[in-house]
Amino acid sequence: MHPSQLPPDIVARLTQRRGHLHLFQQLDPRRTALVVIDMQDAFLQPGAPSETPMARAIVPHINRLAQALRQRGGVVAFAQASFQPHGPDAWPLFFDHMVSPAFSAAILEALTPGRAGHALWHGLDVQAQDLCAPKNRYSAFFPGACAIPERLRERGVDTVLIVGTLTNVCCEASARDAMMAGFKTVMVSDANAARSDAEHLAALVTLAQFFADVRSTDEVLAMLAAGADQR
Repeated sequence: MHPSQLPPDIVARLTQRRGHLHLFQQLDPRRTALVVIDMQDAFLQPGAPSETPMARAIVPHINRLAQALRQRGGVVAFAQASFQPHGPDAWPLFFDHMVSPAFSAAILEALTPGRAGHALWHGLDVQAQDLCAPKNRYSAFFPGACAIPERLRERGVDTVLIVGTLTNVCCEASARDAMMAGFKTVMVSDANAARSDAEHLAALVTLAQFFADVRSTDEVLAMLAAGADQR
């Protein structure tokens, strides 16, 4: 697993600025959603074009959170990166400029709906009542990129737990936009994965200071239990 403890100087800075480190002490599970970002074969399958090996290690943490939230009346939502080379949702600024033509073609092949790479990873606990929605930008909360925010609001959700891959790309972008869209946001430190420890930790440091509470899976489970006990 990635090291996920915030550096001591960041902890000291946040504690001095806020008077405490963490934003939230308990969570109301009935108003909380676990938002699972890009946990698809294209990112988890060995040898896949966007493989993120550490993402396979976080699956048990995601499943624990999903089970606990369902049991307490919360929502589980899976956002699937979904792209097509042409059409109204095409993203040429990424596919034509950020990667080589060969890599662009490989990513598009893997993340086109209906292709093998687009599928959710087989080890995930996905239930019939869960939300599943495509997203066509990094962030699941970027306006117009994914239906999840509107569907969560319809269910009275005001808090989101962000998990998945990559910590420093789609997960960080989703956490930033969720907070700015008015959702209480928790980044689950050991249920996110990047391609290096340094990238993972750098994202957590930025998010903890300006966008989200950063908590471990065990801490989040305890917060959900505390919130359920208050009912």
